[in-house]
Amino acid sequence: MKRILIAALAMCLSLSAYAQHAGDNVAVLGWFHVAPQDSSTPLTTNVAPTPINTPLRLPNSFTSAGTSLSTSNANTVGLVFTHFLTDHIAVSSVAGVPPVFKLYGHGTIMPPGPAGALGSQNIGDPSSNPIVKSVRQWSPAAILQYYFNKPDAKFRPFLGLGVSYNWFSDIQLNPNFVTATQNNLGSVLAAGAGKPGTTQVSAKASSSWQPVFNAGAEYNITNHWGIVASVTYIPLKTTSSTIIKAADGTVLSVSKAELKADPIISFLAVSYRF
Repeated sequence: MKRILIAALAMCLSLSAYAQHAGDNVAVLGWFHVAPQDSSTPLTTNVAPTPINTPLRLPNSFTSAGTSLSTSNANTVGLVFTHFLTDHIAVSSVAGVPPVFKLYGHGTIMPPGPAGALGSQNIGDPSSNPIVKSVRQWSPAAILQYYFNKPDAKFRPFLGLGVSYNWFSDIQLNPNFVTATQNNLGSVLAAGAGKPGTTQVSAKASSSWQPVFNAGAEYNITNHWGIVASVTYIPLKTTSSTIIKAADGTVLSVSKAELKADPIISFLAVSYRF
């Protein structure tokens, strides 16, 4: 009888060792792999008003067929903090080191009319790519998750739905791209505007709120330690803009494209429950 009681107690301890109950907290540290499934619209260039469009007969805006943007994959360190509201429902906050991406251009920006004959911009030129050497993406997220199986199960799959706020910083343009822009499209626009001197070239990307779709599983190794693997999808899009200014700071043109990154994010990590 004594042996039976000891065995039963050991079994209870073993079952409770892996439990995730309401009120538990889980800290997760691991590796994110971000794989964009990207596509973009052609670049549309909005030209400053007269005097540029008068002597060069430029429209207020024009779209360059065959142009587009694409981005690279990225890897970074991720940190997730999860709080169990019930035995099955948890809320997670997702952060980490912002991943760094590169941005590539494709096709040629070709102004219509006489301006196109004077100068165009091949943004697909290998010597100018990537046109953005590096840009950081910030995507903190909050996700509501449902964990399947019993709280004392070692293996617990989960599904999640949440929201993220996405913005970009530290945009570093390729110097070759900047020089090519100044020597081609920039010089044509500056001449048409009667603005002598070297043009200035900069870039920016819009921010946005986006939904987050999440699925994964946690395997509890001990009372505190476990392994987490998940896949997350964010239908992310941003408007990427390249701005050309005259030497005196006057905006000459803004070329925009809507880039749909739509990243699939793989996550592999170690978890600690407390």
